Amino acid sequence: MFFSYLANTITRLIKAMYNLLWGDFISLPLPGGITLNLSLLVLILIPSGIYFTVRTRFLPFRLFPDMLRITAENRSAKEKEGISGLQALIISTATRVGMGNLVGVVAAISAGGAGAVFWMWIIALFGSSTAFIEATLAQIYKEKDPLYGGYRGGPAYYLHHLFLRKGSKKKRSLIACLFALSGLICWCGISQVIGNSVSSAFQNAFQIPPIYTTIILVCLAAVIVLRKNATVKVLDFLVPVMAVFYLLITLFIIITNAGQLPSVFRQILEEAFGLRQAAAGGLGAVIMNGAKRGLFSNEAGSGSAPCAAAAADISHPAKEGLLQSLGVFIDTLVICSCTAMIMLLTPAEQIQGLTGMDLLQTAMNYHLGAFGTTFIAIILWLFSFSTFIGILFYARPNIAYLFGDNWLSQTLYKVLALIMLFAGGLAAYTFVWDLGDLGVGLMTIFNMIALFPLAKEALGALEEFERQKASE
Repeated sequence: MFFSYLANTITRLIKAMYNLLWGDFISLPLPGGITLNLSLLVLILIPSGIYFTVRTRFLPFRLFPDMLRITAENRSAKEKEGISGLQALIISTATRVGMGNLVGVVAAISAGGAGAVFWMWIIALFGSSTAFIEATLAQIYKEKDPLYGGYRGGPAYYLHHLFLRKGSKKKRSLIACLFALSGLICWCGISQVIGNSVSSAFQNAFQIPPIYTTIILVCLAAVIVLRKNATVKVLDFLVPVMAVFYLLITLFIIITNAGQLPSVFRQILEEAFGLRQAAAGGLGAVIMNGAKRGLFSNEAGSGSAPCAAAAADISHPAKEGLLQSLGVFIDTLVICSCTAMIMLLTPAEQIQGLTGMDLLQTAMNYHLGAFGTTFIAIILWLFSFSTFIGILFYARPNIAYLFGDNWLSQTLYKVLALIMLFAGGLAAYTFVWDLGDLGVGLMTIFNMIALFPLAKEALGALEEFERQKASE
């Protein structure tokens, strides 16, 4: 009786916190009787992105050529203690470019119409500045990793610096611990969602029972994540391959439907500003679905990507910040846009009444026949698999911050994540999904607490980088 009461109480508490972070926090009346509902996280992240964009003097536009140039830089002999800046970008891209780029974009357009795509683009442009600040701070406050070698860091480490004075005898800061714990909860929840999405997609495409898909998925994941240094090597190969194949297939679909492009872009712009939805009061849904999907997909401000950024051995902190800014572009302006184009170039009557993977697989079947259905199932598997490997890389520094440098805690968390992956493949547990969303919401709150007071250090690093570049 007591345990049942306790479980119900915890469930209600989690639901309440989830609604506080992701639900309608305030409602703004707009002209024409329209109401714009804003969640707490949107209220935090969008103004923050605008603020950091202004403070960096519109970094996404000014320094985009530098972002591309840095990806091609070779490391010096001194920069070989950890992974490269490009490898850190690949790891963060592995987690950004996940099932959210497929199912999430479908959900955003289904709920908010084509106009949601425009707001996803806008959020990415502002979010890339936030990504720069948090990744640069992760580089500034990184430290040696005695277990895996190289470096480690992330929000837990710069939060530790912010809230504990230099010379303090305390080994941990409460708010840094809360961030690390929120991250571990979030990534466990995501593991379950990954298992469920992959098994469902393979059942739809190939009629394979979930148990077989799940066993294979978990075994492959275990072989990689339980080995010390396999993660980076696998992602170095997997992420570029899957992203390029998805881009090429989308380009083929766009080229073969080139005549429809003007009407598609007109539809996106018209619906973005509610020219069609305003009369029905749907402008708020368009903006919020695009904003929420953009924020959730590119992760800017959540504090996830800095866990990879800190591991990079790179010549200047601002360089890794610029690489992580580029990651936001890759996620939203490239991969998410690919999914949007696949949907919007499909006749409405073909996908009417469909949602989620059914909708996307039907759209691909329209464009490419049976090959399209097979391709989207495989690409979802690759996106999801890379996300799982990437989030366990993120977990490393946070486990170390909470439990110290020992292999036992690192291995136990990996085993827990594999169990969640297995459980998700067999059934969908909405409670765990909500727990994952709650985790990423709390991560964002704790991370943003540090970004504003420490932003001056990241901005100082940017100024120094630009002075060095000017003197070359």
